[in-house]
Amino acid sequence: MKIVISGASGFVGSALSRWLLDAGHGVTGLGTSQGHPLQSKARFTWLSADTTLAGAWQTVVGEADAVVNLAGRTIFKRWSQAYKVQIVDSRIQTTRNIVKAMHGEGKTLISTSAVGYYGNRDDEVLTEQSAPGPDFLARLSVDWEQAALDAERQGVRVAVMRFGVVLGSGGGALAQMLPAFRMFAGGPLGSGRQWFSWIHLSDLLAAVQFLLNNATARGAYNFCAPGVVRQKDFARSLGALLRRPAVVPAPTLVLRLLMGEMAGMLLASQRVRPDRLLADGFAFRFPEVGSALTNLVSQS
Repeated sequence: MKIVISGASGFVGSALSRWLLDAGHGVTGLGTSQGHPLQSKARFTWLSADTTLAGAWQTVVGEADAVVNLAGRTIFKRWSQAYKVQIVDSRIQTTRNIVKAMHGEGKTLISTSAVGYYGNRDDEVLTEQSAPGPDFLARLSVDWEQAALDAERQGVRVAVMRFGVVLGSGGGALAQMLPAFRMFAGGPLGSGRQWFSWIHLSDLLAAVQFLLNNATARGAYNFCAPGVVRQKDFARSLGALLRRPAVVPAPTLVLRLLMGEMAGMLLASQRVRPDRLLADGFAFRFPEVGSALTNLVSQS
C-alpha cells in the first residue's frame, strides 16, 4: 500500500512511519522539517511542505492509497491568542487541503482527533456516541473531524482517531513526566481525581494498521486503553515503578498561573472507553496502566 503520513516528523508520526515500513508499505512523510531520520530507508520518501497551504504536495496525496493525517501544532505549551490560531489552522487547513486532494473509491483517510472532543465530564463514562463538550479543544475537535469526514463526499473511506494521552518511550507525555518523578517532584495534577485516558504507543500504532486493513471501519474511534484510571492512580503507579513518592500534587491554581487556558486540558476529567475498537475485534496488548508503564519504564 502507498501511504502518506502528514505530521510524519512528530513523536507518533515517526513511530508510525517505522511501523508501516516494517509492515512492507511504501510511506511518504509530510512535514515542515527539511529532513527526516528515515529518509535514507527503502520505500520511504520525505516531502518538506507547509500543509496548511495548497501546493505540489497534494499531487502525492492524490496518488496514495491511504493517508494518515497527524499534522498539528503541539498543544502542550501556553496558549496565547496567536498560538491558538496556529493550533487551529495547522489542523483544520491541513485536513481541508488533504481532503481536496483525495477522491475515488478505494481511498482511505485516517485522521486524528482527540478525547478533548468530550470536554471536562467528571465521572461520566464516554463512548464514541457521547456528545462533544463546549470548550476550545472540544470545538476544535468537532471542526477537525468534520473537515476529515467531508472526504466521504468524494468516495473516500474516513475513520477518525480520538487520541488519549499517548505513552511511549523516548518522547511524548511520558518523557515530560519521568524527569520530575526521578527528581522526587512527581505527583498528581490538581486533585488527581480526574479520569486520565491514555494509550500505549504500540497499541496506537497497531490500531492505525487495524483501521487501514479493515475496509468497513468508518467514523470515530476512541484511541485509548480500556483501563482508564484516575490521574492520582496513574501518578502512584509511575512513582511505584520508579521507587519514588508520588504524593506532592501540582496545585490547580499554580497550574493555571503557569499554563493559562491550557491547564484546563490537564485538569479535565475524561473517562473514555474504546467501545468501537473492542467491538470490531481489536486486541490491546497493554489494556491496563500497570503493564503499560512497566514496559515503558524498562525502556527509558
